[in-house]
Amino acid sequence: MKAVTWHGQHDVRVEEVPDPFVQEPTDAVIRITTTNICGSDLHLYEPLAPFMGVGNILGHENMGQVVEVGSECGDLKVGDRVAIPFQISCGHCWMCQQQLYTQCETTQVRDQGMGAALFGFSKLYGEVPGGQAEYLRVPQAQFTHIKLPEGPGDDRFAYLSDILPTAWQGVEYANVPDGGTLVVLGLGPIGDFACRIAQHKGYRVIGVDLVPERLERARARGVEVVDLNEHEKDLGDAIRDMTGGRGPDSVLDAVGMEAHGSPATTFIQKLAGLLPRAIAAPIMETAGVDRLNALYSAIDIVRRGGTISLSGVYGGAADPIPMLTLFDKQIQLRMGQCNIKRWVPDIMPLLTDGDPLGCDTFATHRLPLTEAPDAYKMFQEKSDGCVKVQLKPEL
Repeated sequence: MKAVTWHGQHDVRVEEVPDPFVQEPTDAVIRITTTNICGSDLHLYEPLAPFMGVGNILGHENMGQVVEVGSECGDLKVGDRVAIPFQISCGHCWMCQQQLYTQCETTQVRDQGMGAALFGFSKLYGEVPGGQAEYLRVPQAQFTHIKLPEGPGDDRFAYLSDILPTAWQGVEYANVPDGGTLVVLGLGPIGDFACRIAQHKGYRVIGVDLVPERLERARARGVEVVDLNEHEKDLGDAIRDMTGGRGPDSVLDAVGMEAHGSPATTFIQKLAGLLPRAIAAPIMETAGVDRLNALYSAIDIVRRGGTISLSGVYGGAADPIPMLTLFDKQIQLRMGQCNIKRWVPDIMPLLTDGDPLGCDTFATHRLPLTEAPDAYKMFQEKSDGCVKVQLKPEL
């Protein structure tokens, strides 16, 4: 089959690889009909390269049709249309019973000290082949799937595997009070969806970004926007002016370590990518090289006693955190990878009864799988108005 494989920084290729097959009784194989490029994939494209292996198959936002099942896959059957959560979880361990599916004790990557295994996401999370391919093997398939109804096309459900529940969890974690204000930092796919969800819940939403197309997408849906190009030095003051001088109740950081700025840490990340893996990986894990501009901005912006919700990915383990300010402002901080299936019951009615979140028109680009290398480059450079890319193996 054809698959998108990693070969180095800024080097992904579409290659022929062996077809996946059922290896365990809890495995299933699906034929991919839609797979997306996620902002997290761009971390593998550059800053997290030291944790990747040549030939790793990318892709963790996947959906399709079941073509093979093992003997212990529960009610999953051949022909079912499914979305596949990006984390692999068993559904029955203690952590899964707490709906902490990203911490599944059956699939935890213990040799790396990490949580549940993820599709297509480096040695840190188990090097499980991803779904930017024609077919995908799904371990723990008795639980690691979301059955989809007949009717709406793939676009309606294409984001259930990651970014839509991730945005939903981010808004839930933000703990916005009734009638309150949420600032969303970063209007990429997750930030964009977070704005839509927050609006749906009746909150005042202010979105911050520096890409004109992203700002316009949010503005067109009635979101108040702030252009970071105009307020890079006084973002906190600008938002306080919009919120009665106090600041917003909550801030959702949808940027993470890809934040604009921080030239010194950008240099360290790039340097680490040029070093041998044995040297580069510890640097990336512990040297505190994350670009923390977005987090620092969130701490500055949020009102005293407010909440910061982190949906953006951070990777360093020794980052300087302004604990005095967090303590003095009595800020609540919530974070973590999304526990996808926890939020599906809340989200599914919005996908089967109309399309209030605009999923059908969310993607800006739909391309054949064979064009993945150009699509990665376009997505990283934010060129051609690119906000979200779907890859279609059958195109």
